[in-house]
Amino acid sequence: MRDVTPVEMASLLPPGAHGGEGARLAALLHVAPDEVLDLSASLNPFAPDVVGRAAACLPELRRYPDASAATALLADAIGVGRERVLLTNGGAEAIALLGADMGVGRVDDPEFSLYRRHLGALSDDGPRWRSNPNNPTGLLADRTERAAVWDEAFYPLATGTWTRGDTDCAVVGSLTKLFACPGLRLGYVVADDDLIARLARRQPAWSVNGLALGVLPDLLAATDLVRWARDLTKLRDELAALLRSHGWRPLRSEASWLLVPGAGDLRSRLACRGVLVRDCASFGLLDTVRIAVPGVAGIDRLATALSEPA
Repeated sequence: MRDVTPVEMASLLPPGAHGGEGARLAALLHVAPDEVLDLSASLNPFAPDVVGRAAACLPELRRYPDASAATALLADAIGVGRERVLLTNGGAEAIALLGADMGVGRVDDPEFSLYRRHLGALSDDGPRWRSNPNNPTGLLADRTERAAVWDEAFYPLATGTWTRGDTDCAVVGSLTKLFACPGLRLGYVVADDDLIARLARRQPAWSVNGLALGVLPDLLAATDLVRWARDLTKLRDELAALLRSHGWRPLRSEASWLLVPGAGDLRSRLACRGVLVRDCASFGLLDTVRIAVPGVAGIDRLATALSEPA
């Protein structure tokens, strides 16, 4: 591994607008991407093996994709009618389709930046967009809160259920997060059938690739939201205890990450050791990092990195 000082790393790896820069850090350190512990993207540490399941679906690459069967299976899992679900090329496409359809929206900070990017205009009187749990605070919305668009990308891992069940709005989901497969690109929208039909007409043909559609049935069959949410809570508590033991003060969270204010050079120090965390400047939170909850091995590695001299 290349020897880089925290000061040099801060210059080489400036904060980006999104997490998931593990491959970039690996190139800077001259190591393979799998040698980087990427805690800048909050992915399910208990996700079933995607690579092995996808390998069995490679023949789908020879055919044009048909989303019908996979959509029906996802709708059954969520507990809604098939006509109310649209599979998308990741949660990002779901947000883009809804943003283009609505045009105007209201976004209350701090909030995920893609909403603003895909809305034509912002207005305090526009339809409200809200992530639940909030990204970046990690806190679940009160049951009395209302929004026109609920982004539930992290809701299943926070609660052990697919959705809060609101019916007077659109709901965005991210199977990318749930199944830890950001390269595969799987998301969805749940809404009334008229809105789903409009979004489907706006969506490019064959938007969701055949490999993703082929592997989704096996991923859904291996899903255990209740256990995943329970075990994630335990790991999040372990992560919080580890950070506190090193003098950091993570904020309370109900999501698959922790916010650490007063972070100083923590991001660049950890990056020098092959551990990547998310800078939160793009959320308007200065001197704050977001650390995804890793698996047991990841917590052990983070503990080692935190124990090494600055």
